[in-house]
Amino acid sequence: MSSCQGASSGRRDAVLEIGTEEMPARLFPELLSTITEIADRLLKEERVDYSSVKAYATPRRLVLYIKDVAPFGSPLVREVRGPTYGVAFDSNGEPTRAAIGFARAQGVDVSDLVVKEEAKGKFVYAVLRIPGSEAADALKNVCTRLVGSLSFERAMRWGDGGFRFIRPIRWILALYGSCVIDVEINGMKGNRFTSGHRFLTSGMIEVPRAEDYFDVLEKAFCIVGQDKRKAVVEKGIKDLAEEAGGQIVEDERLLTELTYLAEHPAPLIGRFDPKLLSLPKEVIITSMKVHQRFFPVQNAKGDLLPVFAAVRDGLATHVDSVRKGYERVLSARLKDAKFFYEEDTKLELESYVEGLKGIVFHESLGSVHDKTCRTIALGEALADRLEYDEDAKAKIRRAALLSKADLVTNMVREFPELQGVIGRRYALISGESEDIARAIFEHYLPRFRGDLLPESPPGIILALADKIDTVAGFFGIGIMPSGSEDPYALRRNILGIVSILNEREVHLPLSWLVSKAVTLLETQGVLQRSSKETIDDILDAVGQRIRSSLIDRGIRYDLVDAAMAVGFDDVPDAYKRAAALEEASVTREFALACTGYIRASRLAGNADHGDVDPALLSEPAEIRLFDALSKSEESIRVMLMEKDYSGVLKALSELAEPIDVFFTDVLVMAEDENVRQNRLALLARIASLARQVADLNRVVEKEV
Repeated sequence: MSSCQGASSGRRDAVLEIGTEEMPARLFPELLSTITEIADRLLKEERVDYSSVKAYATPRRLVLYIKDVAPFGSPLVREVRGPTYGVAFDSNGEPTRAAIGFARAQGVDVSDLVVKEEAKGKFVYAVLRIPGSEAADALKNVCTRLVGSLSFERAMRWGDGGFRFIRPIRWILALYGSCVIDVEINGMKGNRFTSGHRFLTSGMIEVPRAEDYFDVLEKAFCIVGQDKRKAVVEKGIKDLAEEAGGQIVEDERLLTELTYLAEHPAPLIGRFDPKLLSLPKEVIITSMKVHQRFFPVQNAKGDLLPVFAAVRDGLATHVDSVRKGYERVLSARLKDAKFFYEEDTKLELESYVEGLKGIVFHESLGSVHDKTCRTIALGEALADRLEYDEDAKAKIRRAALLSKADLVTNMVREFPELQGVIGRRYALISGESEDIARAIFEHYLPRFRGDLLPESPPGIILALADKIDTVAGFFGIGIMPSGSEDPYALRRNILGIVSILNEREVHLPLSWLVSKAVTLLETQGVLQRSSKETIDDILDAVGQRIRSSLIDRGIRYDLVDAAMAVGFDDVPDAYKRAAALEEASVTREFALACTGYIRASRLAGNADHGDVDPALLSEPAEIRLFDALSKSEESIRVMLMEKDYSGVLKALSELAEPIDVFFTDVLVMAEDENVRQNRLALLARIASLARQVADLNRVVEKEV
């Protein structure tokens, strides 16, 4: 029984707060989205009547806030079908024992039974109205199920039970209005007490009502709303940077991370020795952003200033000691970087290549030097396939040789995030050409979703070679992504290959690329699976990435499936066909064309040849269709050669009307064998044209 029974009626807010040890900031954006999604589903399942739900987070708490919850859930109306009318009622319309027994079994009066006319006759129905449960009871179920539904990549287990969570739970606040929701999680019961800021408050704080929750915590120096905290951080660092004569180097990911690192953010400005600006810009920025969570500050020209913007978790007063601490740590790291940089550049980049033999890529795949050799071989094969000239091939070979050399340097050992960036810098210092230096950097691209893509021909080639070798290598030894597990970032590498091929319009057969990489591994005796099995699994994984990518672009799943059904070996071609289908699908003509082509395709399977004999065409509708098809075929062939798929689909749509008339006026399966086969051949020609763009059988027809 709920502790909120007997409370006043009317809508009230509800809040669930899970207090924990400090959680990793990087998890919050996706986690909050997941919590909101799950909570919304559970609230509907429990038939809770509410207006909105939203998840919040600070470093030490996960919060679910539900607005305007009605005291009782929505009633459930369910219809149960009983016997037929003839069985339930006699000839005089009086209920029989069957009707009486059915009504009793369903808990309704026989007079409340309703009769419905259906295709199979009249049936008796009992309409059951199940009242909604008390809100507090439903909310208890929602809270318990929600916490149990959450999964984390690295969950922790403590105590004697098997309960796992992202961090140990220290308190649970659960309120519906002024009433405590009787929820219990891993032996810990919900109450009305929370904890304020870790350093600025002490002891537990009482929250009288759910509606008071945000105000109570803000007075305890904890801003629960992440949007509000983000606004404080963003405005604060921008204003301070402007006062210092510059502007921050904007980074949305860092801004989001800082938002979730503080409960009461207080922006501040710091400085460092201007002499350290002699370091490469990338080194300074990486040291600030990645290692210290500081924003670099630059002038209007984009030159770095010896200034940084940071955030402390606390009050804006008395920040001098915090600032000095931040300045001391940053200066020490930059001085170390300066020493590493000066030591590294005493040698040419090529001198580090030999050291790659001592770095293990994977115990089953050899060293990084072994991988470099495979990248060189794949780069040469790709250059030959794409008919690059000898100068370009020489640049690709040189860039491939040096591509991983910076992994041996002191700088990259200290700043792993700078791999490729340092390689490019050291290559230029060593006298390598700009093209080679750029390819060394670009071969890592894209490093994450939304990252830059390689632009230079050598960079494109090396990026493809490096990524396909990684994918083929791990698939070849039986290591493949499964569920949420992908420790070697193979999905990211596959998506990188797909993005490069599509965005840079590289018309390179996927099957050839995959086969080349797998064959090279097989020649080296590295494969632990059959080459065919490995190739098939890789192509399947690539197909899944392409499909997901197209759907993420807003293209209907059925149109994606229709485009991919005729092949995705040429990646940019598959993307073009899917986009053309999406564009065409909004027209009425396309819907009509789909209907006709689907019917034509199904019948065309019965054709035993593809030749149409005009002499055997007798019906006006089939003659008209043949003439229309003949006029369209040549222009369609030209458009297919030019990959003008929108034009092809428009031309095919124009055939929709004569196809429709053909099926209305002509008997396809005529008694005369020759006539029948001639008509089937006509349909086969139509179907074959459409199949060069998509399998229209997979399109889910919609009214336009």
